[in-house]
Amino acid sequence: MIRLIRKWLKAGVNEDGVIKPGEVGTPQGAVISPLLANIYLHYVFDLWAQQWRQRHACGDIIVVRYADDIVVGFEHQADAERFMTEMRERLAAFDLTLHGEKTRLIRFGRFAAQDREQRGEGKPETFTFLGFTHICGRNRRGGFLLWRKTRRDRMRARLLAVQQGLRRRLHITIEEQGEWLRQVVGGFFAYHAVPTNYAALAAFRHHVIRLWWRTLRRRSQKDRTSWRRIDALADRWLPSSRITHPWPSTRFAVKHPRWEPYAGNPPVRFCAGGAQ
Repeated sequence: MIRLIRKWLKAGVNEDGVIKPGEVGTPQGAVISPLLANIYLHYVFDLWAQQWRQRHACGDIIVVRYADDIVVGFEHQADAERFMTEMRERLAAFDLTLHGEKTRLIRFGRFAAQDREQRGEGKPETFTFLGFTHICGRNRRGGFLLWRKTRRDRMRARLLAVQQGLRRRLHITIEEQGEWLRQVVGGFFAYHAVPTNYAALAAFRHHVIRLWWRTLRRRSQKDRTSWRRIDALADRWLPSSRITHPWPSTRFAVKHPRWEPYAGNPPVRFCAGGAQ
């Protein structure tokens, strides 16, 4: 196994038909790269962060890492500032650096709006993580509620891919187009159908229907596909916009039946790490 890993690391990359041997890091796009990166970060960051929390933290901390994207929530600002400084030093010791534009310290959580209002700083900042924009919001009773909305750039990119896919399928049957679009919309909903994100789901479905209607109109100059007709096709083939994911507190209790500080509804006020 070690011999195979060494071959992967030395395989190099193919740039314009020229193979350049790898010298530092894992080859970009190689199947082994995500696995090796997670193993590396487990020892470089995960174990260190757990040790730092036990030895140096004055308040509660929650750490979330997916691959090389990291969000860390702190109860106290002093902990956040110290953690960020020492994290830079820790990563530098292993030839890693934080992304300059994505790494920032923000005031976020249950008391962020009140604290920023007292300072005259306006609404709390947002951050993106795993395809969602995280927002300090309110529920119907006025309490704090974490809002997650699909990133606009991700939705635009997905709609552009749908448009290009429909162009390639311009002259296939409507049934085949509908079957393909059902898979596309269903796949988007499977990931993005989280609570507080219904508006984004409905907007995505609406834009897909509109792209499908334009595609059918281009099939022939005599085509007279009406909105009533395309709505009927959408009702037949496309999934409806609805929330299918449970609330975070429910999911955590089901999949991780153990106690964690602030696992249900974390009143985190400061975030530092790799979030944009």
